Amino acid sequence: MVMAAPVRQRAAQFKLIDICALSLALPFADLKRGMTGDALAKRRKKSNLTQAQLAKLLKSSQSRVAKMEKGDPTVSVDLLVKSLLAMGANKKSIAKAIA
Repeated sequence: MVMAAPVRQRAAQFKLIDICALSLALPFADLKRGMTGDALAKRRKKSNLTQAQLAKLLKSSQSRVAKMEKGDPTVSVDLLVKSLLAMGANKKSIAKAIA
């Protein structure tokens, strides 16, 4: 896919300290899975991707993407954040989805 290179570039922009700081906030975000899943679904639809196409990009399964978008508690918040990053989210938009 064409998106692979930009995804790697965006991921490289995040420093370990950013991810550690975000991880400290993640326990508080557990109740916000639905909002984060909604943000993922909106980004996916805006990019004209199916759940299966996004799953392939994330090296996951379509059913896992569906669970992420529904806010299923079996999906880790880390995976939700990584998925949002893969879809082009920045720190500010992720913080907004979690807050």
